[in-house]
Amino acid sequence: MILCHGEHALTRRAVASPLRLLAAVTLGLSLQATHAAPDYPVTATQRGTARQVAETGVPLSELAPDAPERYTVRRGDTLWDIARVFLRTPWRWPELWGMNLDQVRNPHLIYPGQELVLVREGGRARLQFGSAGEGTVKLSPRVRAGSVDNGPIASISLHLIEPFLNDAVVLGSNELETAPRIIAGREGQVLLGRGDTAYVRGDIPPLRDWRVFRNPRPLLDPDTKELLGHEAAFVGSAEYVRPGSVTATADGQEEIVPGTVVLTSLRQEAGPGDRLAQAPMRDTTNFVPHAPATPIGGRIVSIYGDGLSAGQNQIVALNRGLADGMERGHVLAIQRAGERIVDRTDPQRPRVQLPDEPHGHLLVFRVFDRVSYALILEARTAVRPGDRFTQP
Repeated sequence: MILCHGEHALTRRAVASPLRLLAAVTLGLSLQATHAAPDYPVTATQRGTARQVAETGVPLSELAPDAPERYTVRRGDTLWDIARVFLRTPWRWPELWGMNLDQVRNPHLIYPGQELVLVREGGRARLQFGSAGEGTVKLSPRVRAGSVDNGPIASISLHLIEPFLNDAVVLGSNELETAPRIIAGREGQVLLGRGDTAYVRGDIPPLRDWRVFRNPRPLLDPDTKELLGHEAAFVGSAEYVRPGSVTATADGQEEIVPGTVVLTSLRQEAGPGDRLAQAPMRDTTNFVPHAPATPIGGRIVSIYGDGLSAGQNQIVALNRGLADGMERGHVLAIQRAGERIVDRTDPQRPRVQLPDEPHGHLLVFRVFDRVSYALILEARTAVRPGDRFTQP
């Protein structure tokens, strides 16, 4: 159930303009948000900057050949899907909307059922909400029932990355070496499944939710071989049952009683040696796909899950992170290294280095200090560790 508060008057003209769109955040369009959608206030400075940016739009040459004049947002659409409807280069979406990425990074006002209108003026194009007629729309307090699916659209299909938003972890050092560890299951079980009881040595405070990890593996920079961090493979989730204890026996020896957890969900079977870490707050903040503002490049470190190659909708680790200016929402081009061949048309048979060629795009969705995780949006050929990435 969605409860809407307040009463505000908005002109249709104001709602129709992307300039006013950002201002409308604090005036009531957030009334459409679901109970899970956070409130994002926009300051007067943000509105002013966005207003300047919104005067520009994108050149008509950037529009997709079959870009429609109007488009109604449907359930299941994503920001990336819609960007591809209007643009040759979907990562230029913020320019089409006139968004100020330095301060407004959240497309939290686009909902199923809204109509988007493409306005072409002076050799450039901008996107607005539909119904640009005169008049006043009065929003009054009311209760609106609806499915969570009717909330603001996501940047990409969340089911592709949601498991990795908190479960994929890169540690600066191997902190899990001293974390509580599973030592056994009931009746000597070695392979533990969902619903099984696990006994744990180590301090486990009475927090309800815990995550289970396999021993981390080092992530090395493909160029320098420098250690970038330790990637902890996610095993599953566990729920706290009781703490452990250490007591003295009659002969003066210590008797260890392990703590107890129940495994509530698993990606793979758990077992002795797996480590526990506290579960953080889930990060479901939306973001805008956009190109990096400054040059950035690097290499793919690994395919998540130890694969030798990957394709569309798979996850890769990159050797750039917060320290390098990487941020969530960055769209990057994948570059396949050119082959070294022999020029058989030359009697001397010289070896020739073919140039690198772009063969796909990545979307960065989780960033650590020196490593990032990205979703492969598209790939013409298999993506492999060592492939380069650059600005799109």
